Amino acid sequence: MSTDLLPETELRTEITVETTVNGQPIARTVEARRILLDFIRDDLGLKGAKRSCDSQVCGACTVLVDGLPVSSCCTLAYEATGKQVTTIEGLARNGSLDPVQAAFIEESAIQCGFCTPGMVLAVKTLLAENPDPTREEIAQNLSSNLCRCTGYWNIIDAVERAAARLREGNE
Repeated sequence: MSTDLLPETELRTEITVETTVNGQPIARTVEARRILLDFIRDDLGLKGAKRSCDSQVCGACTVLVDGLPVSSCCTLAYEATGKQVTTIEGLARNGSLDPVQAAFIEESAIQCGFCTPGMVLAVKTLLAENPDPTREEIAQNLSSNLCRCTGYWNIIDAVERAAARLREGNE
């Protein structure tokens, strides 16, 4: 058997992840195969992102990486190196909820709360890209986030409320 096909570099079983999570610089050595969800939940103790489908279907594990929603269950932790990671725990500022978080509460868009962190983070991205979405655009954006408790009406109402508040500058 030829060794020409083997990579010249040594297979690494551990890797150092240097990232920023919720504004805090983090450097940790982890198994190279560690997924971002486990890194966030187990290593950093941030429990907002949830394990559910492990296949990028439900949105419960959504976090923002450089402002974009990412399924942390299917992303390796080292892929966050050099990037900004935001979890639901990082949205509130100076003791005040983010406008999207507040709107979810005000519109009773939270039932069991399992899907809520992923929903809120997906909405943050939507409203950053489209500050005045239609109900159809909101529904389309949230189609990758599953909620088992609601009919989504209150969630869509919450997104409309947050969008209006953000457009008016009432953060």
